[in-house]
Amino acid sequence: MTFPETAPYDHGMLDTGDGNLVHWEVCGNPDGRPAVVVHGGPGSGAGPFWRRYFDPARYRVVLFDQRGCGRSTPSAGDPATSLATNTTGHLIGDMERLRERLSIDKWLVFGGSWGSTLGLAYAQEHPERVSALVLFSVVTTSRAEVDWITEGVRVHFPGAWADFRDAACPREGERLVDAYARLLADPDPAVREEAARTWCRWEDTHVRAAGTPLVDDFGKSRYADPAFRMTMARLVTHYWRHAAWLTEGRLLDGMGALAGIPGALITGGQDLSSPPGPARDLAARWPGGDLLVLEDAGHGLGFPAMARAAQAALDDFARR
Repeated sequence: MTFPETAPYDHGMLDTGDGNLVHWEVCGNPDGRPAVVVHGGPGSGAGPFWRRYFDPARYRVVLFDQRGCGRSTPSAGDPATSLATNTTGHLIGDMERLRERLSIDKWLVFGGSWGSTLGLAYAQEHPERVSALVLFSVVTTSRAEVDWITEGVRVHFPGAWADFRDAACPREGERLVDAYARLLADPDPAVREEAARTWCRWEDTHVRAAGTPLVDDFGKSRYADPAFRMTMARLVTHYWRHAAWLTEGRLLDGMGALAGIPGALITGGQDLSSPPGPARDLAARWPGGDLLVLEDAGHGLGFPAMARAAQAALDDFARR
């Protein structure tokens, strides 16, 4: 269902301040409809597979690696890299700088998982710069969602969760996400590495659909790379423990800002990691948005139904 992978025709490093350089690239048709990819994680980076969801004859696709990950520098995987200037507000500012750098008036925002949170936050702050939104595996990164994904979802994976909890050695009253952030800042590199490995093993666990077997070894997964594991673990715990620096209910209350902007919210009915509730709540307050709950899909584009629905939405907007 996807398009052939196209090579970027332009790329660079954008100086976003605070010592950060954000990697960006553009592919597709230079005269096509502008679109920006907002990757998940936080920390996964904008891999080349994202390009294949866009018709290269119709779209001008912008991809960028958010601060601290992918080809952006400095890497959050380096314990010496401060995360003080790596927040949702900083990432929104980076997107605006990139849009201006590329002389784009409006662009379609395409993102999933964490990318749906950042995409919504950006669109609500700059609605005049958004032509449409296509968001999948929708989350708002609220404290309640973080508590679910780190603790509540244990009802589906009790054994794996017990290992995840025990490895954190949480202090009295300490949330697991805070315990892992503490371990990832430990001066002992062995402690940091074990925390990153255990955190990412849990990430691999909760994004599975019900009944899917757990893969005990990372094998050929992206988590096989120690540098990637550390980057993901540091950034995810950093954003989750702060609920993405978004006040409670901010994204839900801000949906009125998207009035007149068309879009699609696509979520999986079998998504144990990010259940459909938040997507339904957001859609109820977005007159221009369509909600699609795929009962046979879990979390992410790895589920064929999710990939087909996301590409179909992008194709639909390309024809409009």
